[in-house]
Amino acid sequence: MSRSLLRSLTIAGVVGLLGCGPGLSQSPPQFLPITAQWCLEGPPPARCIQLEVPRGERQYAMGLQMRPPLPHLRGMWFPYAPPAVARFWMHRTPEPLDMLFIRDGRVAALETDVPPCMNLPCRSYGPDTPMDGVLELAAGQAAVLGISVGTPVRITPLPGATPSAPARD
Repeated sequence: MSRSLLRSLTIAGVVGLLGCGPGLSQSPPQFLPITAQWCLEGPPPARCIQLEVPRGERQYAMGLQMRPPLPHLRGMWFPYAPPAVARFWMHRTPEPLDMLFIRDGRVAALETDVPPCMNLPCRSYGPDTPMDGVLELAAGQAAVLGISVGTPVRITPLPGATPSAPARD
């Protein structure tokens, strides 16, 4: 699948194409290295969310499937360049999540406490407008951290971090 085609599909569509076939549906959960962070603005102490960043279609499709709960100040960042419509679902994701939809350096939309969906069909979440990316946190973390629509977002790569290698498709 070409990168341009991937950008035109929603993440739910990608997972639908890949997640139900042999191989991916039986894959163990992925644990990617921390390669970026988002340090929230505000008074000290600094609150930085450590981010896993998938690369390649397979890692995007796997996301947080079958993962245990994310710890405090941990998340997964799904960047889109150029911006794309990003509809996410919770298929095979056993723990509820907060989904932050990012556009132009701000939280443009927020879905909180999105419930797990272990069996199809699953609802998809997100606005129908192009986003720069989606950030997933454990359910309730957006409220704990004071994140709401309009919160500024500046995600930076970690110095010396080696991005994960794309999974073989």
